[in-house]
Amino acid sequence: MQSLSGRLLLSVSVPLLLYFGIAMVLLDRSFEQLLDRQLGEVLDSQMIKLIAYAEPQPGGGYAVPAADLDPQLAQRRSGLYAQIRSLKHQWRSPSAAGMAIDFGPLLSQGQRERSYRTLGADHIATESRGYSFQDDPNTTRSLTFSVAASLSPYEEQLWRFRRMMLGWMSALMLLLLVALAVLMRWALAPARRLEREIREVEEGRAETLGVGYPRELSGVATNLNALLIGERKRVTRYRDTLGNLAHSLKTPLAVMRAALSADSAPSREALGTEIDRITQIIEHQLKRAAASGGALLGQAPVDVSQVAAELRTTLLRVYGSKDLAIELAVAMDSQFIGDRGDLTELLGNLMDNACKWCRSRVRVAASIDYAAGTRERLLLVVEDDGPGISEANRARVLERGVRTDESVPGHGIGLAMVHDTLDLYGGKLVIDTAPLLGGARFALRLPGR
Repeated sequence: MQSLSGRLLLSVSVPLLLYFGIAMVLLDRSFEQLLDRQLGEVLDSQMIKLIAYAEPQPGGGYAVPAADLDPQLAQRRSGLYAQIRSLKHQWRSPSAAGMAIDFGPLLSQGQRERSYRTLGADHIATESRGYSFQDDPNTTRSLTFSVAASLSPYEEQLWRFRRMMLGWMSALMLLLLVALAVLMRWALAPARRLEREIREVEEGRAETLGVGYPRELSGVATNLNALLIGERKRVTRYRDTLGNLAHSLKTPLAVMRAALSADSAPSREALGTEIDRITQIIEHQLKRAAASGGALLGQAPVDVSQVAAELRTTLLRVYGSKDLAIELAVAMDSQFIGDRGDLTELLGNLMDNACKWCRSRVRVAASIDYAAGTRERLLLVVEDDGPGISEANRARVLERGVRTDESVPGHGIGLAMVHDTLDLYGGKLVIDTAPLLGGARFALRLPGR
């Protein structure tokens, strides 16, 4: 069964059927026992009357005077019958006249017996007791008093109850199933809405999923939106990268063309400068195109401490001629949710920038802010003891090609790449002054756990 609603309804219907089936069996058994007790009370009541009104007869037997007979015992085939027997005498109620009713064997003093017998198409219940009167001239004689009652009224009452119970239980179960179906339709409405919105995104009628989903589906919707936004940003990045590359190459190519078309031979220095610019532009655009462009669903988290340790080893080798100390204060449980190459690019550019400008110390810290959202839970801080960055230049250094000091080697694209990659992940970057070291401090917020 492909429908989730159908599966839920079926899984609820089976226990309901089982529950109602057991309830009907228990109710039927209870009502049947109630009828049996009622039948026993009727037989006991008639037995007491029969013994109380029995009078000795001239022939030596016992009988109940017509005036004391129960109206049912006086009416032929009424469904209630009585008999008083001994070895030599027998009396039957007028209701049993002409009927071959087997009341069972004679009983001795104190014996009691109840049995069920068939009388034609009818069923009867008989009760017999062995009894003797103290004032009977023949005190050794034991009399057997018997009462029989037809089971037809009780059986009709039982079947009437069963039909009524089956009708009411079926109606109640059907009502419950309809109510459950309505409740399930209401409860699964967000799932149908999610399916509908995904179809709208596939057909291009919407860009992202809506909000306001229940807690159980809000995470799914949020992650799907993150995936959709990431895919859209990747497509936009590829298009922008090609456009930027084409636009950026126009100027150096035009300069080279002009130099080659001039009357004098082009200087090697001028061509070398333009080739360096082209190489720089291509390198920047290729690095941007290689970035994954945001956290992907199902990606394994990246251990920040391992990446930071590898970068520290590399940078200490690169800046071996500089008296440099790189301190790592990375929490062991810090993990980045995204592409390992993106984290390496982000942290590598920031650490490389700090190593260039520091006097002797660079500090890298990472921790998890549990109070923040998932996309801002990882806090990365890179600081140095260099001259720092003035407030006026803090926004400019993130622009491509901007350098605040030409005396230090570089191309001015490292921090621009950090800003671009950070934007793809929806992170945040704050540039200020390091309170401990006194130089520049870069604080990043990224997806983490």
